[in-house]
Amino acid sequence: MKFTFKNTLVVTAVASMLASCGSGFDIVSPPIENIDTTPIKTTALTEEQEKNWKDYDLQQDTIPGMSVNRAYNEILKGKKGETVVVAVIDSGIDVEHEDLDDVIWVNDDEIPNNGIDDDNNGYIDDVHGWNFLGDIVEENLEYERIVRDKDKLPADLVAKAQKEYDEKLEQAQVAKGRYEQILQQINQVDPLLKKATGKDVYKSEDLKTVESEDQAVQQGKQLMMFLFSQGLESNKDAIDTITELINDQADLLNGSKLKTNYRKDILGDDPYVWDTPVYGNNEYSGPDPKKEDAFHGTHVAGIIAAERNNGLGVNGVAENVEIMVLRAVSTADEYDKDIAKAIRYAADNGAKVINTSFGKYHSPNPEWVWEAIKYAASKDVLIVNAAGNEGIDTDFTQVYPQDQQGVGEEISDNFLTVGAMGPEYGANMIAGFSNYGKSSVDVFGPGVKIYSTAPNSEYRFAQGTSMASPAVAGVAAVVRSYFPKLSAGQVKQVIMESGLTTNANMTLSRSRETTKPFKEITKSGRMANLYNALILASKM
Repeated sequence: MKFTFKNTLVVTAVASMLASCGSGFDIVSPPIENIDTTPIKTTALTEEQEKNWKDYDLQQDTIPGMSVNRAYNEILKGKKGETVVVAVIDSGIDVEHEDLDDVIWVNDDEIPNNGIDDDNNGYIDDVHGWNFLGDIVEENLEYERIVRDKDKLPADLVAKAQKEYDEKLEQAQVAKGRYEQILQQINQVDPLLKKATGKDVYKSEDLKTVESEDQAVQQGKQLMMFLFSQGLESNKDAIDTITELINDQADLLNGSKLKTNYRKDILGDDPYVWDTPVYGNNEYSGPDPKKEDAFHGTHVAGIIAAERNNGLGVNGVAENVEIMVLRAVSTADEYDKDIAKAIRYAADNGAKVINTSFGKYHSPNPEWVWEAIKYAASKDVLIVNAAGNEGIDTDFTQVYPQDQQGVGEEISDNFLTVGAMGPEYGANMIAGFSNYGKSSVDVFGPGVKIYSTAPNSEYRFAQGTSMASPAVAGVAAVVRSYFPKLSAGQVKQVIMESGLTTNANMTLSRSRETTKPFKEITKSGRMANLYNALILASKM
């Protein structure tokens, strides 16, 4: 039976019974509804709002966050929940970060650094989780690997990958020429701007003070200011970045990427054979001593569970959380084998929520991941997954991982896929990069310009469905903490049925030319909301 806010007569009795058993508590606050009557915010976000918009409330603040602050202030104040382990399958995490160090999961059955598999789970010294990539940082995209390894793989899979590879070669030729033109223009104006600013390395604020009658200086300033507006920080950063992009296109065009097998050369593992000895290590942030490769995972972990109200950095969505670190995502596409083994590790070692902020469009062994998802379901684990950042309708394009084998029925009820939205309530609320889909995307969450933890106790903005997924995973963790008797499937149902909805049309895709009603771009037709989720959970 599905529970909605209209089931009050039935669920109130159930809630009272559960409360008397010590499971959860009843909430008398009314849910947030009728948001189409909410005034649209007309002023710019303050710095504080910009850094924390995911936590704000649409009714009270006219910002379409998840009502996190309101939930803690009005519902959770003075209440204590159970500890929930959230596994983050990602690029690695800086476990020493000042805002994460007290929320990292510890495997109490493992004695640190004694070189013995104390808990007999096959992983030696897995104190905080496991690194399935070992020392791998760089990698190939999946379609490149399939083309390289075509003799080992099915013909239809190879044909699809070869088609994309050939298309990418054509695009690379054009892109390389464009990047070379940009670099040439930068090199022409850079000496002029160095002289005008008096600095060898200049930034946006330096150029703003430059006044000149020289047309070449004016044009150079215009070019560099445009590049800075695209996220490049300085002239040096612009030159280095454009040069790297040129080299990337050259590597693709000359076939050097197909000649490299990081998996075989560095890890010594065959990704197409499931039954192999344990591989990897316990370096949770990866091999880089500067930890920069762990940015993505560290940022994701902070969104979920950065220590709340400790006077540092940011507040994660969830309290009472321990983050299990599972490094399985390189700079390119993940391997099916690593993801499946990471999901199973999380399920076997006590995780109740798993965040998967990654995805790809080719999969040699999707069955391994599907079986792992079903295994997690058998262990009552909820998987919260990023929808992807290509701005496409994934009802018609299979993305991996996913809980659908093609377009059709879901294989389990424990997999929640999340699209990304921004802080501007209205037609442009859905991020242009976010994938969407009436059957393939379950709910939307904050994913535009999200401020969170970065390696070495720093903090940065980032965006993507990779950020929306952990925001909703945080909601799931809070619900599981305060209402521990709800199953993974029920928590998914709570999040999907309690979210805010709107009758407005949304502008979609990178081109911003596609328009659809909000209720037609996601299965639930809703955006995740912690305040409402807790209310509905209390009624179940």
